[in-house]
Amino acid sequence: MNTLSPSRPSFKAQMHRAREDAIVEAASRLLGEKGFETMTVDEVAAAVGIAKASLYKHFSGKDDLCTAAMVHLVERLQRFLGGLPDELSALQRLQALLRWSLELQLDDETPFLPQRNSALAQALRCCGAYQASMQEVNARILGWITEAQAQGQLRAEQPPDVVLCALLARSADPMLDLLRERGYDRSQIVDWAMATCLGGLTA
Repeated sequence: MNTLSPSRPSFKAQMHRAREDAIVEAASRLLGEKGFETMTVDEVAAAVGIAKASLYKHFSGKDDLCTAAMVHLVERLQRFLGGLPDELSALQRLQALLRWSLELQLDDETPFLPQRNSALAQALRCCGAYQASMQEVNARILGWITEAQAQGQLRAEQPPDVVLCALLARSADPMLDLLRERGYDRSQIVDWAMATCLGGLTA
C-alpha cells in the first residue's frame, strides 16, 4: 500500500521563507544595536541586500517587522530554556538564564523587555504570538524561582515577580555598556553583573 508523503514547499516558497528569516535576523540585530526609535526599514533592507519594496512584500512596516523580530527573540529564549539539562537545580537554571541574557546584551542583541513607553511595546501588546510566548516563558521562570525559594536558595521575602523582573531587566542593563566602555574584559563584566544581581536575591 502506497502512503502519500507530505508535499514539500515549492522552491519559490522556500526562497520566500529564507528571505523573510534573513529580514527578521537583520531587524533583530539592528534593534539591539540601535533601538527601535533609531533603526529604519531602509537599514534593514540594506543589511539583507534587498530593495525596500521587496521587504514590504513580507512586512507592512516597521512596527510589524520589529514585532516579528521580538517574537523570534522570545522563541529563541524558549528554546534556550527548554534545552537546559534536567539535572540542573532551579537556581542553576536561573543563573544560566541570567548569564545567557547578559552575553546577548554584550553581543548587542535585542533586550527581552522593550521600553514600556515605546511604540514597539504598544505594538507588542496587540501581538498574540508574542504575548502567548512571554506568558509561557514567565510561567516557566516563575516555577524555577518558587522552587529555588522553597529550597532556601533564594530569599523567600522577595515576591517571585520581583525576582523575575530583576532577571529579565538585566537584558537591558546599561551597566554592561558602561563597563565595556571603561575597557573591562567581557568575562569580568558578566561575572560582576551576575554577582550584583543575584547577590541581592540569593539566600
